[in-house]
Amino acid sequence: MGELKLMKGNEAYAEGLIRAGADGYFGYPITPQSEVIEYLMAEKPHERTGMVVLQAESEVAAINMVYGGAAAGKRVATSSSSPGISLKQEGISYMAGAELPGVILNVVRGGPGLGTIQPSQADYFQSTKGGGHGDYKLLVLAPASAQEMFDFAGLGMELAFKYRNPVLILSDGVIGQMMEKVVLSEQKTRLTDQEIYDKYGHWATVGRTGGRERNIITSLHLVSEKMEKHNEHLLSKYKQMEAEEVRFEEFNTEDAEYLFVAYGSSARISQKAMQLARDKGIKVGLLRPITLFPYPKKKINELASQVKGILSVEMSQGQMVEDVMLAVEGKAKVAHFGHVGGVIPTPDEIVNALEQKIIGG
Repeated sequence: MGELKLMKGNEAYAEGLIRAGADGYFGYPITPQSEVIEYLMAEKPHERTGMVVLQAESEVAAINMVYGGAAAGKRVATSSSSPGISLKQEGISYMAGAELPGVILNVVRGGPGLGTIQPSQADYFQSTKGGGHGDYKLLVLAPASAQEMFDFAGLGMELAFKYRNPVLILSDGVIGQMMEKVVLSEQKTRLTDQEIYDKYGHWATVGRTGGRERNIITSLHLVSEKMEKHNEHLLSKYKQMEAEEVRFEEFNTEDAEYLFVAYGSSARISQKAMQLARDKGIKVGLLRPITLFPYPKKKINELASQVKGILSVEMSQGQMVEDVMLAVEGKAKVAHFGHVGGVIPTPDEIVNALEQKIIGG
């Protein structure tokens, strides 16, 4: 086992970036994710690995710094919370259009508007349907623990470079703020400029010295036919993600007659709700999507043939439930349960909702 440390989820993400060999982090403080930049500043990773940590003048500046670092083939990341992520949307769309890798953490808070600093999952549509302009997708990872906040920092970086596409880690105020034991992996060495050129020189802006050809990073294609071909190329990457990167976790689905579908902190609460329901003789299973895009629709469709009904549990007015319904294709009854505004559902409330909306509805 590696080094063990008690950490907040936000701190785990920050340490995960350092140990994944990140070259830079550019951010701006906003509750409930400010611990990310606070931890990085306190840890001084420039002394440990040479990693740059910079507080930008705004969220807009931060995401454009990520754009610039990624264009040079560097492993760069940022983080924010809901209103700050909204400010980053134009830059995220530019990154997707220019095929630039990068990791973005959203520690979701309640909205709309400034809302509340309490946890929420109401940014699901923004995250999975393309929050900025144009046809694009982010690969979206949904951690449910401090350990996964650490692990997904490195995994997100790997996937971002595999697909040359931004990766979003969709967390929330519960996961970001709670403290848990985290197993820390060994430090990865940052790539040298030569190694970056050898790996990514065919697309990154690594300069024209030594007879290198100039690479131009842009999302601008003024000829309509070229823009269409570029969109078709991006779509092929998203289809590859759907074929290769679907991740999920199952609990007690073998004999389940009913199913909870939940991600992040809602999945943790639903685990307890599943136990309470089984104590009452109700055979409930849980499907936790780990990737929200690509979504585990095939698995949900398979389970829909087995169960009598499915309850989508999420801290929103009902967003992921639409993807559940699309995956189910009418094979089973689907209902939604959730709280908003920073109110966290209890296991008992989830069981009651199952009984009222699915079993007795």
